[in-house]
Amino acid sequence: MGGLSVELIPALRDNYIYLVRDLETNTTAVVDPAESAPVVEALSRRGWTLDLILNTHHHGDHTGGNADLKSRYGARLIGPAAEKRRIAGMDETVAEGDTVTIGASVGRVLETPGHTSGHIVYHFADSAILFAGDTLFVLGCGRLFEGTPEDMWSSLSKLLPMPDETLVYCGHEYTVANARFAVTVDPLNRALESRAREVEDMRARLEPTIPTTMGQERATNPFLRPDDPGIRHALDMVDAETVAVFAEIRARKDAF
Repeated sequence: MGGLSVELIPALRDNYIYLVRDLETNTTAVVDPAESAPVVEALSRRGWTLDLILNTHHHGDHTGGNADLKSRYGARLIGPAAEKRRIAGMDETVAEGDTVTIGASVGRVLETPGHTSGHIVYHFADSAILFAGDTLFVLGCGRLFEGTPEDMWSSLSKLLPMPDETLVYCGHEYTVANARFAVTVDPLNRALESRAREVEDMRARLEPTIPTTMGQERATNPFLRPDDPGIRHALDMVDAETVAVFAEIRARKDAF
C-alpha cells in the first residue's frame, strides 16, 4: 500500500519536525529539521536511514539540523530557490509548480511568501498532506517578517481550495494562543468556540493539536475568513477590502 506516513518529532521549545516515510518504497524524508538529535534518535529507534531533507524557509529553527543530517546520512537537501543564498548546502532548489518526490509519492511546491520572502509549502495531494511550514498554523498564520498582508493573503488563498480532508502539518505548536486570540475577532463562531475548548483540553493532556485539516481551518481560522460577515462586524469593517480585513486581524494578533 502506498502513500505517506508522518511522525511528529517535538523540538526546541514549540517546533515540530516531521519524519515522513513513503510506504511503497520506504524512502524517508524529514521536513524542517530544527535540530538533528531528535531526528537521529527517531531514525535509530526504527533502524531507518534518511534520504531527503525538505526545508520550507531559511529560519534557523527550521534548518538547524540540516548540516549534521546531511553529513550523517548523505541525505539530499531540497529547499526554496528564492532563499538559495540563505540556506547552506542545498542540493536542489524548487519554486512554484515544481515537484518533489519521496519515493513513489509526488508533492507539488507552492510559493507562499509572507513569513519570509521565499517561503514554500509542499502539497502531497494523493496522500492529502500539506507541509505548511510557518505559512498556515492551526487557527493562525505566520508573522509577516519579510512580506506584506497582501503577500500573505495571496499565499493563504492558494491553500484555501485544498480539499477538506487535507492534513495540515505546520511548524509550531501555537494553537492555544491562536485560539485565545481567534475568539476575540470571531466571537459568534460556535465551531470556533467548541474548538478552542477542545485544543485547551488537548494541550492540558500534552497532546499535539497537529495535524489539523483544511476543512477545520476554513471553518474556524480567522486568517482564512476575512470575508466572513461576523468577523467584519466584530472589527467594524463591514465594507472593507478583504486584504484590509486580513491586515487588521494580523495586526491585532501581533499586539495580542
